[in-house]
Amino acid sequence: MAAARATIQAQAAKDPTGASLESLLAGEFALQSGKLNDAASAYLKAARAAGDVVLAERATSIALVAKQDTTAAEALGLWRKLGGKGHSLAAAEATLSLRRGDDRAALRQLNDLMTAEPDTGWRQVLGVLTAGAKDQKQAGRVLEKIVDGGKIPQRNLMAWVAFGGLAQRLDQPKLTERIVSEVVKRFPGEPRVGLLRVSQLREDGKTEEASQLLATLLPLADTDTNLRALIAEQYEGLNDFQNVAAVLARGPQDEQTYALRASYLARAEDKPTLTKLYDELRADAAKPDPARRLLLGQLAEFLERNDEALNWYQGVPGGSQRSIARLRSANVLHKLKRSDEAYASLRAIQSDASADDDTRRDGYILEANLRADDKNVAGENDAFARGLAAFPDEPEILYARALSWERRDDVARAEADFRRILVAEPDSIAALNALGYTLADRTTRYQEAFELIERARTAEPDNAAIIDSYGWVLYRLGRVKEAETELRRALTMQKDAEIAAHLAELLWETGRKDEARKYFEQARKIDADNRSLQRALKKYGL
Repeated sequence: MAAARATIQAQAAKDPTGASLESLLAGEFALQSGKLNDAASAYLKAARAAGDVVLAERATSIALVAKQDTTAAEALGLWRKLGGKGHSLAAAEATLSLRRGDDRAALRQLNDLMTAEPDTGWRQVLGVLTAGAKDQKQAGRVLEKIVDGGKIPQRNLMAWVAFGGLAQRLDQPKLTERIVSEVVKRFPGEPRVGLLRVSQLREDGKTEEASQLLATLLPLADTDTNLRALIAEQYEGLNDFQNVAAVLARGPQDEQTYALRASYLARAEDKPTLTKLYDELRADAAKPDPARRLLLGQLAEFLERNDEALNWYQGVPGGSQRSIARLRSANVLHKLKRSDEAYASLRAIQSDASADDDTRRDGYILEANLRADDKNVAGENDAFARGLAAFPDEPEILYARALSWERRDDVARAEADFRRILVAEPDSIAALNALGYTLADRTTRYQEAFELIERARTAEPDNAAIIDSYGWVLYRLGRVKEAETELRRALTMQKDAEIAAHLAELLWETGRKDEARKYFEQARKIDADNRSLQRALKKYGL
C-alpha cells in the first residue's frame, strides 16, 4: 500500500491533471477501506487512462487477491499489451486459468514457465500451485500432470524435493511416493533424497521407520553444515528434540550452535543433558565474552539456578548482549521473589538515557508482563501507560497492550489500541490482521473484520497467518466452502496449532467429526496450550 501511494505521487508529478489520478486516488481509498473489488476496478481504470504497465500489474494483483476473475483477465490483458513480461505475468496467467477451472491451460502455462526459466521458473510454479489453485484437489491434479509431462528440471534436486514436499502437503500420498521413487532413481546416494523419504514416512505416521532412516544419514552430516541442519529439522518434525540437539552437537561448534542446542534441549525438557552442556560451557567462560555469558545465564535460568543466572547476566560486560542481559536480570529477580528489586531495575532501564530506545521500550513491556504474572492488573495498566507516555503511540507497546486487553476479554479496549497503531501506521499488516481476526473471533462484526483482513491480504497474499484469518472470517460469514479451502491452504503452508484448530472446528460443525478429531490431535501435538484449541475442545467437550 505504501508502494501504491508512491505510484500515486509519481503519477501526480508526471501528469497532475491526468485522467488517471482520480482513479488512482479512488483505488487507494478503496484499498484502505478493504474494498478490494472497487480497488481493482479503480486501478484498472487508472492503468487504461495512463497507459502504465506498473498500474496494470497492480490492478491484476489486486483483482487476483479479490478473486475478481473478470477484472483480473482485463487487467492482465492490458498488462501484456503494455509490454509486461517475465515470471510475475506468467504466474498471474496460470493463476487465472486455475481460478477459471481451466486445468489444461494452466498446465500449459506452468510447463512453459519451467521450460523458459529452468533454473528459477519451478519456484514460481510451486507458488502458483500453493496459493493460486481453487483447492488442494485441483493443485494435486495439476501437479500430477506436471510430473507426467516430465517438465520438472531433470537434474535439479532442489526442484524435485520441493515438488515432493508439495505433494505431501497436498495430502497426495501416491503422488508423493511416485516423486520419491523418481528422485531415488535420478539421484542415487544423495542424502537429501533420504530426507525426502524421511519426510514422507513422518507424514504417513511411520515415525519409527523415519527415525531409523535418519540415523543412517547422521554420519554424512559431520562435514556438511547444511545437511546437519536439514536432519535436525526432520527430528524436530518428529518432536524428537533430544536428537535435534544431538545432531547439532556434531561437527564444529560456535555460539549460535550452542544456543540452538540449548533451546532444543529446553524444549525436550532434557535437564540432564542441558546440565552437561551448561557445565561444559561454563568451564570455558573465564574470558568476559558477552555472548557466552548471556547464553550461560539463559541456561542457568532454564535449569532454575536463578542465583547463578543472575550472576551471569550481571557479568555481561557490554555490547548488544548487555541490553538483553539487563532485561533478563529483572526477570530472574522476579523469579527469585525479589520483586521490588526487579521493578527497580526495570525503572532504571526505563529512565536510562544511555540505553537505546528499544531496550527502554522493552523495559515497560516486560514490567507489564511481570505485573500480569503477579495478577496486578492496576500495575500492568500503569506500566503500559507510562510506556506510552515515554513513547507516544509506540506500536510495540500498543500491540502488547491490545493483546493484554484481548486476553482479559476487553475487546473494546483491544480494538482501540489496534486502531491507534493504524492511525500512525495505516499499512501495519500486523495490526490490520490482528484487529480483523479479533473482530471475527470475538464479535459479530464480520464484514468489518473481513475488510480489515482483506487489506492485510492485499499486502501479503501468501502469509499463512493472514490466510488463516481470512478463512476464519469467511467461516464466520457463512461462506463455509470457501473458508475450508483457505484454512486448508493455510495449514499446507504452515503447520500451526491455531490453523489446525480452526479447520477442525469447521469440520466438526459440518458433521465431519472423525476428520475434525484428526486435526484437533494435530493441533495438540503442535501446541496443546493454544487458546483457540483450548476454547474449541471445551466447546465440544473433547
